[in-house]
Amino acid sequence: MKKIEAIIKPFKLDDVREALAEIGIAGMTVTEVKGFGRQKGHTELYRGAEYMVDFLPKVKLDIVVTEETVDRCVEVIANTAHTGKIGDGKIFVYDVERVVRIRTSEEDEEALL
Repeated sequence: MKKIEAIIKPFKLDDVREALAEIGIAGMTVTEVKGFGRQKGHTELYRGAEYMVDFLPKVKLDIVVTEETVDRCVEVIANTAHTGKIGDGKIFVYDVERVVRIRTSEEDEEALL
């Protein structure tokens, strides 16, 4: 099993969620996060004063999938979240050793369904 962690622009969340649903991904955790990479920050104007916004709003998706599904899932996220502009985000893939559904005690792939 693999855990996919994707950091994307907030306005792309609905498109990515719908695209993942089309390939059978039903569950995910979504977190509002802030950060920066090459995009750095930007300056904004408030009541005539200019100030620096260091951390930009992003959305983090956490999805656990089977080995067979991971490549398709990464491809769908990358294609759907792509705008071609700086700050589109990143996708990380990690190994997952064990999953347990608390309610039923099902483990691993059965716990993902």
